[in-house]
Amino acid sequence: QVQLVESGGGLVQAGDSLKLSCAASRSTLSVYAMGWFRQAPGKEREFVASISAGGGTTIYGDSVTGRFTISRDNAKNTMYLQIDSLKPEDTAVYSCVARRGYTTSRDPNSYNYWGQGTQVTVSS
Repeated sequence: QVQLVESGGGLVQAGDSLKLSCAASRSTLSVYAMGWFRQAPGKEREFVASISAGGGTTIYGDSVTGRFTISRDNAKNTMYLQIDSLKPEDTAVYSCVARRGYTTSRDPNSYNYWGQGTQVTVSS
């Protein structure tokens, strides 16, 4: 069992940067691929980014490529999402996910564990 806790969300202005963190309870995080999804009010859940278990491979959703950077520190059991040049359309609840396996995935159904989410609100 893996428990995930996100932090770092908040209210920011367009153009600002933000760094989200996801702390995992399990010490063997290095065998879990991880990622981020987001959901805005009234919209479907959207894939944001995923990182392989070892951290060597990353993939991104089309709408965030170039502005978002996913990373992880397995020694600290923590994953991060650096968000630059924030836009109002980035406003959403951002959820951290993990799955048993080494490879990245865009499919939400492939993830076994989900955090509660952290709210990011971007004002124009």
